[in-house]
Amino acid sequence: MKAIIIDDEENSRNTLRNFLNKYCDEVHILDEADGVESGLKAIKKHEPDVVFLDVEMKDGTGFDLLSLLKPVSFGVIFITAFDQYAVRAFNFSAVDYLLKPLDPARLAEAVNKLKIDRGIGILQKKLEVLLENKTTPVKLAIPAVDGLAMLRVSSVMRCESEGNYTRFYLTSGETHLATKTLKEYDELLSGLNFFRIHKSHLINLEYVLRYVKGEGGTIIMEDRTQLEVARRRKEGLLQVLKSR
Repeated sequence: MKAIIIDDEENSRNTLRNFLNKYCDEVHILDEADGVESGLKAIKKHEPDVVFLDVEMKDGTGFDLLSLLKPVSFGVIFITAFDQYAVRAFNFSAVDYLLKPLDPARLAEAVNKLKIDRGIGILQKKLEVLLENKTTPVKLAIPAVDGLAMLRVSSVMRCESEGNYTRFYLTSGETHLATKTLKEYDELLSGLNFFRIHKSHLINLEYVLRYVKGEGGTIIMEDRTQLEVARRRKEGLLQVLKSR
């Protein structure tokens, strides 16, 4: 894979180059750049297969650079110091990222995953979702058994655990099976009007029709689905419902 490194820190570029040469011999580095403007020139000149892209640079962000390229015809692996907003956008979009300081094992894993994604043609969709989510999460890319499903967060009525998988129920009546656990989606969707009422159920509070009293109680959703509330989650749920 033909690659370009775009990072405004020389030490970071050197570390990444050394790791790629040592652990990812299928990656051939064509050029390096230190910002949005120089990165744009390098991409147009070399037409790479993959760009290792820093999030925060002196003349803008990696998101700014991608916004200048439509369509994005290459794979992207982001490099970032921990930034909770950027990391959340990556997770919503299923786009791979590496945290500084770099971990060689994670780097090799990201490169291998990129090769698979290139083969099934979903990189462009992931990047489109990422750019939509760069300020506020509005879309969720969920890895499914047969590829990738792009869902509007507002269209998700509830999620249900199916072992190591999660079933998404949409307002349209459609369902999608994601190859991640409910715990992962609970962490991702927290703060976005979702509440974990049970070890098996995560609901969008926007679509709660009513709460029925009981030991833990029962939630009735707008589609008339009845869901058990765990006793230990009852108090927190009632507080949230009363505050709405």
